[in-house]
Amino acid sequence: MSSSSQRILWRDRIHAAQAQRVASARSRTHRAVSHRDGARCEVDGRSLVNFCGNDYLGLSQHFAVINAFQDAASREGTGGVASHLVCGHHAQHEALERELADWLESPRALLLGSGFMANLAAVQGLLGEEDVCVQDRLNHASLIDAARLAGCRLRRYPHADPEGAIRQLRNVPDGLAMLATDGVFSMDGDIAPLRDLALVARAQKAVLYVDDAHGVGVTGPDGRGTVAAARLSVQEVPLQLATFGKALGSYGAALHGDADLIGHLAETARSHLYTTALPPAQAAATRAAIKLARNDHWRREKLAELTALFRERATQLGLELLPSGTPIQPVMCGDDRRALAMAQALEQQGYWVAAIRPPTVPEGRARLRVTFSALHTREQVEGLIEALARAAERVAIERADEAALATAGVGR
Repeated sequence: MSSSSQRILWRDRIHAAQAQRVASARSRTHRAVSHRDGARCEVDGRSLVNFCGNDYLGLSQHFAVINAFQDAASREGTGGVASHLVCGHHAQHEALERELADWLESPRALLLGSGFMANLAAVQGLLGEEDVCVQDRLNHASLIDAARLAGCRLRRYPHADPEGAIRQLRNVPDGLAMLATDGVFSMDGDIAPLRDLALVARAQKAVLYVDDAHGVGVTGPDGRGTVAAARLSVQEVPLQLATFGKALGSYGAALHGDADLIGHLAETARSHLYTTALPPAQAAATRAAIKLARNDHWRREKLAELTALFRERATQLGLELLPSGTPIQPVMCGDDRRALAMAQALEQQGYWVAAIRPPTVPEGRARLRVTFSALHTREQVEGLIEALARAAERVAIERADEAALATAGVGR
C-alpha cells in the first residue's frame, strides 16, 4: 500500500488559496440585496442606485412579466418536476421555444437552465477528442470550460482578430471545427467582428457559434442581437445562444439556429437531458418579456441615449473608457486595489458599481464595470459621472499620501 504522507489536506489547500486572495486584493463576498425598486436597491441597510446589473431593458420588475409568472405559478406550481425528456416539457416551454425562434428568426430553439448550461450543451453536443474549438481570448468562462469538458482541442486567438482565428483553424485541419465567440463581450462591452468571422468559418468549414447573452434584446433590429445587426443568416451562423436573465429580466437560456442542429442537441446534450426543466411559470414570464422586448423600441433608444451621455461626460473628465457602444461601459483602473477603492468611494456616495478584477479580466486590466438599464434616468447617470470624478480625485489623493508615507519610511 502506498504511503499518503505527502497528501495535501483540503483545509490547507483552501486556507492557502484564501490567504493568496487576501494578499492580492482578490477576495470576493456576496452582497445581499433586501429589496429592489426600479434602478435602486437596498444593500446592507443602504439605498443604492444600481449600475452593475444586467437588467438592460428594465423588464425584471415589469408588471406584465410579474403577472405572467404569478398566473402560471398559481395554475402549474413552482417546479419543473422532471427533465424535458421525461415529463418536464410543458406547453409553456413549447410556446416559449416557438415564440423565441419566431422573434430571432431561427428555425428552432431549445430551452436550457442557464447560459452556462447552454454553452456546455452546444460544445459538448458537437465536439469530441478529435475536434477543435477555436475561441476569442476574451470569451466568457463558460465557453472555455465547455471546450475543456468536451475534451476537444481548445485554441484561442487574440481578441476580435479574425486573422488570428483563421491561423488557429489552419493549424488543426482535421476533425470537426467550431469557431466560438461572444457577440457582446461581457467585460469590455464591444461587439465581435461577426461578418469577418463568418467568412473565416466558411473558408475553414467550421461551425460558427455566437454566444449572444448580452446582445439579444439590446442590439440589432427589434433587439434580435448582434448576428441580426451584422445581417447574417442561419446558414452563416447555424448556432446561437440567447439568455433570459439579462435583457429579458427572467431566468434561463436557449440555443437557437439550424433545425437539424438544434434537434441533434435536444437528443444528445447532457446539460439538457440530465437536469430538471425550468418551472413553467418562469417560461411564462419570459414569454411576456419577449413581447415587450420586441415591441418597446423606446427601451433600446433610451439605453443608447444614456450610453452616449455617459461616454461624452466621462471622456471630458479624463476617465479611461474602452471602445464600447453597448450599455456595458468599463472604466479602466489598472490595478486591483485602485478598482476596489473606486468602487468603495462610489458606494459611499450612493452608487453601486462592481470592481472587476483578474481572473475575470486580464492582469493589470482591473476596472469598474458600469452598466445601464432603461430604468435609469438621465439625472442618475449624471450623478454617477459626478461621483466618479470625486471618487477618482479622492483615490488619487489617498494613494499619493500612501506613497509619501512609504517613501518617508524608507528614508528613516
